[in-house]
Amino acid sequence: MNRLTLLTAATAVIATAAVSTPAFAGNADGRWQVKVLATGVLPDGKIKSVKTDLIGLPAGSQTKANDNVVPTLAVEYYATPNVSIETICCLTQHHVDGAGALAGARIVDHALILPATVTLKYHLDAGPIRPYVGVGPALFVFFGEKPGADARTLGATRLSMSNELGVALQGGVDIPVNDKGLGISFDAKKYFIGTTAHFYTATNVEALATRHKLDPWVVSGGVYFRF
Repeated sequence: MNRLTLLTAATAVIATAAVSTPAFAGNADGRWQVKVLATGVLPDGKIKSVKTDLIGLPAGSQTKANDNVVPTLAVEYYATPNVSIETICCLTQHHVDGAGALAGARIVDHALILPATVTLKYHLDAGPIRPYVGVGPALFVFFGEKPGADARTLGATRLSMSNELGVALQGGVDIPVNDKGLGISFDAKKYFIGTTAHFYTATNVEALATRHKLDPWVVSGGVYFRF
């Protein structure tokens, strides 16, 4: 089962649970909204430029990061009926494989990312269905990154990936299922952000530094509760 199929199945389960859940003591016009979502994180990961190369990368070297599906919590505050501020909480783990001349190589074995994001959202008036658009800053913070097996065979013993600030564009729709604040939500974000991977030898020499395009699509579906 691929990542998008898994996300679709998870969204369907969450949505079914929402419809069958007894009404909570919420408020459909409340100031606060909490979402519990299944989220697909679909990054790029290709090399944009090579900063340092002491190992002699072959011509046509390229990379690709894997997709992932994670749970996400979103908290939103409505300043007005049409304007809100939202932040999300999740961690997503990825590895990076070679492509082109590096096809089949494992470059990064493990990279845990905290995509700290805050968006300012505008909600359109479309009857009970509430489509929205948003934009805001995002900070990608990397934890526990490790060189892959093939990078280690070339002498890389340590990897550091730069934390980066970027921008997220957002669009989605909230669909109420009762008048007590419970509903279903579908959301998509496009991030514009990159990172630089620094590979070091056992003597702490930087043997390779590559600039990567991440620019992930982040697509979510789940339930919300407004109060």
